[in-house]
Amino acid sequence: MNSHNVSAVKTAAQYAPSGGSVAADVAEAFRLLGYDRARAGQPDWNPLGWLIKPGETVFIKPNMIAHKHQRDDSWEHVITHGSVIRAVVDFVFIALEGKGRIIIGDAPQTDSKWDLIVERMGVNAIRDFYRQEKRFDIERVELRDEFWLEKDGVYVEKRKLAGDPLGGVAFDLAARSAFAELDGQGRKYYGAFYDVEETNRHHSAGKHEYRISKTPLAADVFISVPKLKTHKKCGITVNLKGLVGINADKNWLPHYAFGSPETGGDQFDRASARGRIENTLVVKVKELLLTNNRLVQALARWGKQWAYRLFGRTDDVVRSGNWHGNETVWRMCIDLNRILMYGNPDGTWRVSPKKYLSVVDGVVAMEGDGPVAGSPKAAGVILVGDNPVAVDAVCAKLMGFDARKIPLIGRSFDRHDYPLIEEGGGTIHVASNHAAWNKPLNEFQIDDVFHFKPHFGWTKHIEWTP
Repeated sequence: MNSHNVSAVKTAAQYAPSGGSVAADVAEAFRLLGYDRARAGQPDWNPLGWLIKPGETVFIKPNMIAHKHQRDDSWEHVITHGSVIRAVVDFVFIALEGKGRIIIGDAPQTDSKWDLIVERMGVNAIRDFYRQEKRFDIERVELRDEFWLEKDGVYVEKRKLAGDPLGGVAFDLAARSAFAELDGQGRKYYGAFYDVEETNRHHSAGKHEYRISKTPLAADVFISVPKLKTHKKCGITVNLKGLVGINADKNWLPHYAFGSPETGGDQFDRASARGRIENTLVVKVKELLLTNNRLVQALARWGKQWAYRLFGRTDDVVRSGNWHGNETVWRMCIDLNRILMYGNPDGTWRVSPKKYLSVVDGVVAMEGDGPVAGSPKAAGVILVGDNPVAVDAVCAKLMGFDARKIPLIGRSFDRHDYPLIEEGGGTIHVASNHAAWNKPLNEFQIDDVFHFKPHFGWTKHIEWTP
């Protein structure tokens, strides 16, 4: 069996906007993996030369989910920090030898402010530096094609955006979808917007279709630069979950199936009269909201506060698939990863996977109510690897979770026509400057990892116990 080298975990002394300790930590991770070992430490060291050739197009995808935390104006544990992005860009530029393209992009949450995201992440500063000092254009691409204006938890307006300049392309995975084993069970899915019928037109009768932005697919190399965080719908969000950001239409993405396990759904964790009443009311209101009637929107905004009092707030009760029994989101994410790795921008399939690298920002991570409402976790780690499944498995272990209990990771090892990693995974080796982590992943000890707090819907279900 092949081994998957995943590195490196190194404490960052401080957050430097560019060229500081985080840049040194990224470089150290590359050294630990043996990238361009013969020239390490020399001025002509090119650690990404094995991955990137001059003239190629490199798409860098950070976690750009939102411009701020859900409850306040903090952001450093919500999105990828610019110091990590800058370090990646610097090494990509070296490998390109000034010839080719570097594109930084993502599709943020539909109600997030793009201009504030790129400003806070330092993407503008990186672009300006390269333009002025290197005469090289770093391109920014917002992959969203719509912005949804939200008031009091209700979407009241859709604004059209330019979206991916190359447009989008539809892929129907059909029987190759991770959803295929659920076909025929009569599940009805909720996507990202009130138009439930649209979501189910793309996921029913054996069809499992996604609309993907072409720019990431057309790139020669894809570099994921995610934030290390917990997630309410799938346990953790690092590389595998992050691919929601390559979509051209988020309402094609199933987020949960209506109902509870007793009725074939995963919206709630158990059947109850309260849940049935809530669903009846909420589904009807969402149908009315599709009319864009201002009076309906005003009533919905007023009624939502009363509904929370009656049915409980989402922070306190399980709804919307925010729990360990969500059988929907992990399947959607696995499908997206297969499309990225094997899909072409013309909708055809390739034989070998796309060239890929992951550089995880775990300096200030997030625990608890992720991905946008959790608490900061000062983990001080940078992780690098060339396989999203292997890197996410290491991330889960370092967070104190058992990857086998997280279907998004565990089921990514399944045998498939478009494999994300070899079946079984081989041996995942971790190269680290920290002795306790410089060993095969299966030899880690419980006292040597962090103990992140999961989302409450996942507590006591994913923690690693030896």
